[in-house]
Amino acid sequence: MSRFVTTLLAAVVLLAGPAAAQDLLIRDATVHTATARGTLQHADVLVQGGTLRAIGPGLAAPAGAQVIDAQGRPLTPAFFGGITEIGIEEVSGEEETVDSGLKLHEQPMRPEFDVTLAYNPDSVLVPVARVEGIGFTALGATTEGAFIAGQGGIVRLDGSPDPIGPRALFIRIGAAAAELTGNSRAAQWMLLDQLVDEARNRIPLDSPHALLTPAGRATLARYLAGNGRIVVQVERAADIRQLVRWAQREKVRIAIAGGSEAWKVAPLLAQAQVPVLVDALADLPANFDQVGATLENAARLHAAGVAVSFSQSNDASHNARKLRQLAGNAVAHGLPWEAALAGMTRVPAEIFGVSAQIGSIAVGQRADLVLWDGDPLDVAHYAQQVWLGGRAMPMRSRQTELRDRYMGAPGALPRAYSH
Repeated sequence: MSRFVTTLLAAVVLLAGPAAAQDLLIRDATVHTATARGTLQHADVLVQGGTLRAIGPGLAAPAGAQVIDAQGRPLTPAFFGGITEIGIEEVSGEEETVDSGLKLHEQPMRPEFDVTLAYNPDSVLVPVARVEGIGFTALGATTEGAFIAGQGGIVRLDGSPDPIGPRALFIRIGAAAAELTGNSRAAQWMLLDQLVDEARNRIPLDSPHALLTPAGRATLARYLAGNGRIVVQVERAADIRQLVRWAQREKVRIAIAGGSEAWKVAPLLAQAQVPVLVDALADLPANFDQVGATLENAARLHAAGVAVSFSQSNDASHNARKLRQLAGNAVAHGLPWEAALAGMTRVPAEIFGVSAQIGSIAVGQRADLVLWDGDPLDVAHYAQQVWLGGRAMPMRSRQTELRDRYMGAPGALPRAYSH
């Protein structure tokens, strides 16, 4: 990086800070729009009032605007962090810091449970993900006391406290949820059918066998009416086939998370327009539901016409920054680069119903942008600057501060006393 660009980016952070947003012109970037326009070479991007106002060559800088010379470097939409618990989990082993799961033994089925109410925008995990180019994530309810986990939604990692867009309902199907359904995956479909009957008032609320509260019935009824996405964690091809049949019968909008064997039923998913958020590093059978796992899962799904995005199966909250590595790994195994970029930006925004606001570089969208020093899907490169809503985000986190503190030149006092 040139000294000029380094100095200018540092000035952006110092002057713009997390609370300020002013007009910005990024010149001469390789703009990966994640839209039908594709990649624009040597293009300028104008940001005014936190919104993308113009994209193209030779744009004039408004009076007082900050101007950054990208020198041909990649500019992308802010990346998706996957389905995580960022802001609703701090330390996974410390229960009092984890708000993503619900255990109510007397009333286990509570679809009205909404994890976004516990979101903490000041979580230390937010800047850890953000400095790596992650601008938004889907908060997911986890399966604790019931295979109907509850609701979540999209949050932007800009410090704002509230989610955007519609909520999503999270469900787990298959062996991982069998112990919550009488130790049989077959019982999951039986229980789902009963829940549908209750939500559609085919079973009286005062029935001794009712599983849902009035609020739970109303919540599930919204999803059955197509208002919001049902995200199902499922791996085995046979279970995915049953899931698609159930979704078509009940006329609900679903997305699959995981889907280790989704490639086996790719034509079915494409025909039903069911997107899949894959773990692109799943290549070994961690259990019997993943016997068909392959590193070519994303490529095969895309080739069949399935919309592909990414999420991680393990420790996703603390490793959201690694999601672009998964996308790059999918490219290495046959997924087109542009499709991988879309899977990190536009596709998840479409899945969760927020594509009108974020997920692409288009006039009228929020200016959620990342300037990279090289290929953003190559872990050898990094994010030089992140803008969310046109505001330059501080490119520091707890990790960078610890690095700077303990890698600095030793002084007269021990390192612990450096401040």
